[in-house]
Amino acid sequence: MNLAFVYAGQGSQHAGMGRDFYQEFPLYREVIDNLDVDFDLKQISFEGPEEVLTRTEYTQPCMVAFAAGVNALLQKEGLQPQMAAGLSLGEYSALQAAGVFDAQTAVTLAAVRGQAMEEAVRDIPCGMTAVLGLEREKLQEICQQASALGVVSIANYNCPMQLVIGGALPAVEEAARLALAAGAKRCVPLKVSGPFHTALMDPAAEKLHEEFQSAEFGDMNFPVIFNATARPLGNDETLPELLEKQVHQSVLFEDTVRYMADQGIDTVIEIGPGKALSGFIRKTVKGIKTYAIEDAESFRQTVAALHSQGALQ
Repeated sequence: MNLAFVYAGQGSQHAGMGRDFYQEFPLYREVIDNLDVDFDLKQISFEGPEEVLTRTEYTQPCMVAFAAGVNALLQKEGLQPQMAAGLSLGEYSALQAAGVFDAQTAVTLAAVRGQAMEEAVRDIPCGMTAVLGLEREKLQEICQQASALGVVSIANYNCPMQLVIGGALPAVEEAARLALAAGAKRCVPLKVSGPFHTALMDPAAEKLHEEFQSAEFGDMNFPVIFNATARPLGNDETLPELLEKQVHQSVLFEDTVRYMADQGIDTVIEIGPGKALSGFIRKTVKGIKTYAIEDAESFRQTVAALHSQGALQ
C-alpha cells in the first residue's frame, strides 16, 4: 500500500466538527486544550454559530486545530503516509503532519493567514464562482477577456471540468456569463469572504512574508506536495516562498492528484469535515482507494480497514 494524506480546505467546516473526537479521545482533547488562541476555539468549533465559524479569521485556525488532533491520533495508531497534500488552508495541516510545524505553530500561522486574507479585501466588492463543465484552457481565455473589468483568474483547479474563479465582482460575474455562453454546465457563486488565490490576495502574501521571518520550520518527515507547484519542495525553493505564493496563486489540486498517482499512490485518507477531496480524486484518476476521516466513527472505521490491510506500523 502506498498511502497519502490530504487535508480539506476552507468551506468544508461546520459547527460541531471535532466535538465527538474531543469527547471520546483523551489525546485529541490534550491537543486542543494545549492550543493558545485569542478566541474560544472549542466554543466556535463545537457550537458555532455558523455565521461566526464561517468568518475566515476563525475558520482557518479551527480547521487546522481539528486536523492537528486527528494527526496525533493517526500517529498514535502508527499511520504515516508516503506523502501528503492539502487544499489551500489544508496545506498547513499537511505540513504539521509532516513535522514542519507543531500544532501550536500551525494554528497560529493559520490565524494570521485568516486575518490577513480577511483584511486584504475588506470593503472591496469581490467574489468566487465555481464553473462546472468547461475546459481549463477555455476558462483561462475567458478570464483574460473579463479582466478588462478587474482582477479575475482561476483560483482552484479542483478536478477535470470543475474549476473556481475569483476576483473583483464585476469581472467574476462577466467571466461566469461568458463561461455559460461558451458551454459551461453551471456557474455557482460561492459563499466565501474573499477572492482567495488571486492577485487581490497580494497584501495577505506580504503579511505572511513578515510572519514567516520569525516562524520555525522543521524538517519534513515525508514530502508535501504543494498547491502552487503540484510538486514536492524543489532544491531552489523554500517553504516560506511556496506558502506565500499559495495565498495569491492558483491551487493546483487536480495536478497534485495526478502527481501522486504517477508516484504510485494507491490509497488516500482525506482528513477534515466533508468528503469533497475524495470526490475530486475519483474524478481525476482511477484506481485510488479513498477514505475520509471527518468524525470519530469514520476514524475508527478507517483505522480498522487499514489495519486489516496491514498498513499500521
